Amino acid sequence: MVMMIEPIYNCINDLKKQRDYDLVIYTSPDGKPWKQKEANRISMMNNIIILCGHYKGIDYRIREHLIDDEFSIGDFVLTGGELAAAMMCDSIIRVIPGAIGDEQSALSDSFQDGLLAPPVYTRPADFNGWKVPDILLSGNFAKIDEWKEDLAYERTKALRPDLLEE
Repeated sequence: MVMMIEPIYNCINDLKKQRDYDLVIYTSPDGKPWKQKEANRISMMNNIIILCGHYKGIDYRIREHLIDDEFSIGDFVLTGGELAAAMMCDSIIRVIPGAIGDEQSALSDSFQDGLLAPPVYTRPADFNGWKVPDILLSGNFAKIDEWKEDLAYERTKALRPDLLEE
């Protein structure tokens, strides 16, 4: 099943008559990989449209004439692009100032600097003999920051070395 051109054409044109759109996106398994840098870039825009295909997708002429950018959330296929769009929206919205309580938190998440985030801990400092690293209890913020940077790099190197190649 392929989604027909006319209803999608009419929908996008009607939306564009109501307001200006910075970008029309299509969720597609053959789109560019969705990355945090795209979420950051798009978060600065005023209005976007995300079009989701279903089953075999949309008439290709829509992609040729109405779509500005195409993104994939991974090397797998979903029945429709709605879940991909929801994931993209969440990653865009969370970096918009005011969307989450601690704006600095969003800026220190994994992928913002090309690395995975370092491990995080809470209280108590010792639970069942499982201890929080001593450096985090030291109060030496410069050393704590250095520890976090080192661990972020080491975790990325071990778990996602592909990120270091980019």
